[in-house]
Amino acid sequence: MADDAKRIGEHAEDELHPTHIRRRTTPPLYGIMAEFDNPSDLVAAARQTYGAGYRRINGYSPYPIEELTEAIGFTRTTLPLIVLIGGILGGLGGFFMQYWIAVIDYPLNVGGKPQNSWPAFIPITFETTVLCAAFAAVFGMLALNKLPQPYHPVFNAPNFAMATRDRFFLVIEATDPLFKHDDATQFMKSLEGAKNVSDVEV
Repeated sequence: MADDAKRIGEHAEDELHPTHIRRRTTPPLYGIMAEFDNPSDLVAAARQTYGAGYRRINGYSPYPIEELTEAIGFTRTTLPLIVLIGGILGGLGGFFMQYWIAVIDYPLNVGGKPQNSWPAFIPITFETTVLCAAFAAVFGMLALNKLPQPYHPVFNAPNFAMATRDRFFLVIEATDPLFKHDDATQFMKSLEGAKNVSDVEV
């Protein structure tokens, strides 16, 4: 009786003061990846995946494939808008910088010409428009592509180093609303030309 009471007391103490922490045995999953030998199979598989309802998908290839971006549903980008905003801000900034200098901060009477001689401001305004639009394009592209990115979960996938040589890869991300591990794995294996279907850990 005393032994039973002692064991109950020790069990209650363990619950109040756990001596160990349970660790996750399964690493978090980024998605499911399939490998392909040629771009035609990759594009066809991407279209089939998009047609099946998956939206969080991505393709990787050694070189740009125009059909691939359309196949995965990537048809719009905000980069043109970013460049437009950068150009507008650059143009306005260049013009009003010259206006502030010539009219407000340090006005000069040059041959009786009006201080706000806006035709003379056009070359600098054009230059600052192009300059800021170019900077917006570069930094906007880096931001939208999440670059620089020293690490990405797909680096953990088998044979992914071949993506810069002669292999092509398709990924369904685990964040996709339709993602179910077993169903997604079977679907990827059913794609024509798919090989080495594997989990991609975070």
